[in-house]
Amino acid sequence: MMKRWLMTATVIYLAASMALAAWLMPTGREQPPRFPVPRITRAWPLDEAGREAARAAALRRASVWRPADAASADLGTNPPDPSGALSEAIVRCRYLDGAARGTTAKFDCVLRDGEVVKVKYGHTGEIHAELAASRLLTALGFGADRMYLVPRVRCYGCIRTPFYTNWVLDKLRARAWVARSVPEDSYTDFEWAAVERHFDGLSIEAGAHEGWAWFELDAVDPSLPRGRTDRDALRLAAMLLAHWDNKAANQRLVCLAPPPTGAAPCPRPFALINDLGATFGPNKVDIDHWKAAPIWSDRARCTVSMRQFPYSGSTFLDTAIGETGRQLIARQLLALSERQVLALFSGARFSEFGGGRSGDDERAWAAVFVDKVHQIAGGAPCPAL
Repeated sequence: MMKRWLMTATVIYLAASMALAAWLMPTGREQPPRFPVPRITRAWPLDEAGREAARAAALRRASVWRPADAASADLGTNPPDPSGALSEAIVRCRYLDGAARGTTAKFDCVLRDGEVVKVKYGHTGEIHAELAASRLLTALGFGADRMYLVPRVRCYGCIRTPFYTNWVLDKLRARAWVARSVPEDSYTDFEWAAVERHFDGLSIEAGAHEGWAWFELDAVDPSLPRGRTDRDALRLAAMLLAHWDNKAANQRLVCLAPPPTGAAPCPRPFALINDLGATFGPNKVDIDHWKAAPIWSDRARCTVSMRQFPYSGSTFLDTAIGETGRQLIARQLLALSERQVLALFSGARFSEFGGGRSGDDERAWAAVFVDKVHQIAGGAPCPAL
């Protein structure tokens, strides 16, 4: 009996070891190109004693919108790629080890010029949502990271499932050991991955303040010419996208000026949505729920609310929208053609993520989009604030 038990335990152990090895095993081996030391982006330098006040002042003065010709925007393809690194048939990069954060499978990778990018992989609506949302916001004049849909990313030094494996290894305090044991000439290919390049600018952060909460937009510097107008337009853009996962870390405050030699106030602060993965839902690319999510909680008063979403709106408090802000985003949205709207959803492969179900094609998504635009642009002017 004891011998049979030992044999069974041995078989289970060997099977589990083989399964774990297969889970960790890279998909191929080849001599990798040379990768330089990664270029790490610095933060905007703030005086240590007044960091909190400097951040708050920068956010009060921050712009959130820049003039953009929406009618000429290409919503169906990747953004411009000046270096050409993300336009190759196979995008090659070197894995940059780091702890698993969030819930979406991703990792940082170093390109051949030293640039560090974020790669998101796997069958998840977050990839498609972020592609479409970032392209749309950029076309409308708001800030967003540049997202590229890449047919194949070849990551040297990557195990097969780096995100989930690192999550487990961190619990066991073994991530560093496994990372050192992966051969340098091994690689894993990730098909139809999203590669993220950060929006330009140096992050403005102070202590525990990472990003910004939506209620912080209420404090606007009176000297900012279009402060309330542009911020109301951004709020309506968030409602259009159903950006319910709006904790402070999912927005970012940056400085668009060249870095100074020492600590100094930022002369050109800019605020943007940093993480757009939980949009077009709220269940990340869910056409039925997106269609059911209204723009207005009270159209007569022009109030918006995210209480119907997860976390009861999180940092996005019930707000009244001004008429000038409504007109701004309405003008930008109405400038988009039917062809552009269809390209937005086909280029981000929404129908493929939906598994080809009836009603999930780009025309169905475009119809919901047009209805939401009409909700924003139609009706009487908003009351004076």
